[in-house]
Amino acid sequence: MKTKCSTFILPLLIALNCICKAQDSPQKSYTEQYRPQVHFSPAGHWMNDPNGMVYYNHTYHLFFQYYPKDIVWGPMHWGHAESKDLIHWKHLPIALYPDSLGYIFSGSAVVDSNNTTGFGKNGKIPLVAIFTHHDPKGEKEGTDKFQNQSLAFSLDGGATWTKYSGNPVLKNPGVRDFRDPKVMWYAPEKKWVMTLATQDHISFYSAPDLKNWKKESEFGIKAGAHGGVWECPDLFPLKLGGKTYWVLIVNLNPGGPNGGSATQYFVGDFDGNKFRPLDSNTRWLDYGPDEYAGITWSNTGSRKIFLGWMSNWQYANQVPTKAWRNAATIPRELSLKQSKGQILLASKPVAELKNIEEKTIVLKQPVVNRSLDLTSKIKNLKSRYVLKLSFATLKDYSIRLSNTKGEELLMGYDPAKDEYYIDRTKAGKMDFQKNFSGRFTAARLSTAKNSDLTLVVDKSSAELFADGGLTTMTAIYFPTEDFNNLAFKTTGKLTIDNISISGLKSIWK
Repeated sequence: MKTKCSTFILPLLIALNCICKAQDSPQKSYTEQYRPQVHFSPAGHWMNDPNGMVYYNHTYHLFFQYYPKDIVWGPMHWGHAESKDLIHWKHLPIALYPDSLGYIFSGSAVVDSNNTTGFGKNGKIPLVAIFTHHDPKGEKEGTDKFQNQSLAFSLDGGATWTKYSGNPVLKNPGVRDFRDPKVMWYAPEKKWVMTLATQDHISFYSAPDLKNWKKESEFGIKAGAHGGVWECPDLFPLKLGGKTYWVLIVNLNPGGPNGGSATQYFVGDFDGNKFRPLDSNTRWLDYGPDEYAGITWSNTGSRKIFLGWMSNWQYANQVPTKAWRNAATIPRELSLKQSKGQILLASKPVAELKNIEEKTIVLKQPVVNRSLDLTSKIKNLKSRYVLKLSFATLKDYSIRLSNTKGEELLMGYDPAKDEYYIDRTKAGKMDFQKNFSGRFTAARLSTAKNSDLTLVVDKSSAELFADGGLTTMTAIYFPTEDFNNLAFKTTGKLTIDNISISGLKSIWK
């Protein structure tokens, strides 16, 4: 049976490899309507979760859920790109293809510096990918054991990958949703720890060698949001005031704060066996409709860099793009902050984004007397820029992006409800999915009198970071022509301490 299977599959995979390598080649330019110019997106076809993100040899590797034959979800591969600066990306050949054990679902990658796996040869340090094998045949047959964890390794810095002959290394005990392993090295006990999504909670496993796993504990059955299945977890330490806390990220679909998929998190302690949260409250890393499946790069030391998928499972297969579907968020640096008696996770665009800024305009203490039109300041920026605001005293305001067709995207702060919002009810095409239109809100998590806002605008997306990144929102939109108008509005008079607008160079040119 094995020989027959190999005889059939090997030529097929070789043929697919040739096709997919050709399809994965970057286009000469990313000029299609709606194409992000400063966010990662595949040259063509379907993309969802970021996977296997690892930093090695001065290079950031990004793998991602990829279907190279269509712009809708299909049999999952690991697409591959790399970057030296988190901003400019080089497309590489597909890293992992489906095989006899199933599709290649989400997972992570680590640098096995001590060669605990034994994969390293001749002094070469192995990179090891830990991923979910999803068996569509088993799923169709109705078994609950169709998702298992497997390994692949690279001895050439991530350029090529070999699947481990002993796969799977962690077999499913009978849990229907048993996937998305995020692995880290736990130095105090010299072991690898796997954070795994198991239906509506998290299971922790450990292994000395990435091969022989034992279950440590579970978390989350009675904590956080449970509107849908838990997916794509992450576990890492961050310091605040000299003290180390552990952050557990859990992606959820559906059940997000504004509908569909979203990313929640917990702050607590981890001792190598159990995660203990400071409380069981629900907290969201991003309140917008379009950040999901986000995790962090491994091997970056104390710096934690987060990347999400910039879409929502409610409509990801239907958005009106033609050559490709979906993109990643701007990479974000995570930190802990204290506010309202809580320890919260804050995010901000990585500092490297400044490297593509150009044509910065600064306005000192402009006064908004009901409205302030800044269209002339962005008319040559091709609908991609960073807008930064600072307020000595926060009052109501709205930011309006619009075009000559009467379409608009509204973002701002509502003091009566003490919340930020993004309103895309008039932002262009909506008819592809009933849940796309909407006004999305996020609680203000700061109590400070002053405030700041960073807004990253890129062709068909906006990412809002308020109050030092305590409140974050991401939304995509599809206007029939670019939003080349920019205006502020307020109910009375508002003095803004500082406005800066910086154009962003395309990362694809």
